[in-house]
Amino acid sequence: MWKAFTDPKLVAQWWGRGNKLVIERMEVERGGHWRYVEHGPDGVQGFEGRYREVTPPARLVQTFEWDGMPGHVTVTTANFEDLGDGRTKVVTTMLFHTREERDGMLSSGMEHGLNQSYAALDRLLGTLG
Repeated sequence: MWKAFTDPKLVAQWWGRGNKLVIERMEVERGGHWRYVEHGPDGVQGFEGRYREVTPPARLVQTFEWDGMPGHVTVTTANFEDLGDGRTKVVTTMLFHTREERDGMLSSGMEHGLNQSYAALDRLLGTLG
């Protein structure tokens, strides 16, 4: 699971909901910059941020900013828990500065897009065995 979140070749296969994803930068280290551009049926969307914590294989903390809401930066934390038998539990949280920012992101369709990305991740993991 850690590789699926930190290997650009794998991230490109699931992060953009299964759409074409161009990874312009992915410096997986504290302070490193990441930028992804998704090319989907509704157009081109850009996303970027900085890695705040990289603790393999347990924790990844990064900022997240969508080009569609510039200046509204969230902090996303992904915790990875090994459950044994090749299974990993991933708990992702997003910290918003205000309720209005959270509601604005939710009304943008982010929740639907995130669910599509996780479905694409499930499909990818099924092929990696």
